[in-house]
Amino acid sequence: MPSNSLKWIYLIVLSLIWGSSFILIKKGLIGLSPVQLGAVRIIFTATFLFIAGFKRIRQIARKDWKWVGLTGLLGTFFPSFLFAFAETEIDSSVTSILNSLVPLNTIVLGFLVFKIKSTSLQIIGVFIGLIGTLCLILNGASVNPDQNYYYVFFVIIATFMYATSVNILKRYLQHMEALTIAVGNFAFIVIPAICILLFSGFFSPEVLERPELKPALTYLLLLSLFGTAIAKVMFNKLVHIATPVFASSVTYLMTIIAVFWGVLDGEQFGILQALAAVVILVGVYLANKKQKQTS
Repeated sequence: MPSNSLKWIYLIVLSLIWGSSFILIKKGLIGLSPVQLGAVRIIFTATFLFIAGFKRIRQIARKDWKWVGLTGLLGTFFPSFLFAFAETEIDSSVTSILNSLVPLNTIVLGFLVFKIKSTSLQIIGVFIGLIGTLCLILNGASVNPDQNYYYVFFVIIATFMYATSVNILKRYLQHMEALTIAVGNFAFIVIPAICILLFSGFFSPEVLERPELKPALTYLLLLSLFGTAIAKVMFNKLVHIATPVFASSVTYLMTIIAVFWGVLDGEQFGILQALAAVVILVGVYLANKKQKQTS
């Protein structure tokens, strides 16, 4: 299949998977603390990836480990905890909306740090998407005035980490297969996650005897298998066959999916937010219109 068609398939599937991740995090927090959720998510995902390809660790050259480790920390480890903390105070749909800042940060960091050029059309498209995102946020704040919006900074920090990770993948790890990178990422971060879980109180009778623990772990299993393990490999492949800006644009489309799940779970979503979502999609189209010439 031509890479131009394949990258759109990856983009759509990743949008569906990651768009569902926010509601799974929300459900997981019913039985776990943010620290416990982040650690368990990493451990579950590492288990799945090690079963699929642990032997691939030997394929990682010594000179590449610093980039594999850094993308593991910035692309998975820290965001796993940051998003969990954010969703203790703000809706899952709002969290996904804020996550749409990733493409803008990818362009800014790509230009300033990694010297990756972006066209004026791409920049315009990302800014249009950002305008739509801001409209969604402002409307959400007015609909839910009781939420602590200081927690949005957890998501904003995570988006800068994601953007940095995407640019590192494109610049320094282009020669490595997607599964190899993912296995290396989790080999690097799973030990710290285990240590955090051990000291989080997870194994105390108070936590283990909670009736909410079993469904919370079920949600995390789904999140880890699809939202992190499978999606991580697919995203690495997407970065290989497309530009960093195109790959990070998945955050726009997944917002629509996340809002849909949020509405089903009782979160409020109005007409103005729907219009803002359309603006976001227009931004995605413009930001990636030039891809036929560069892929």
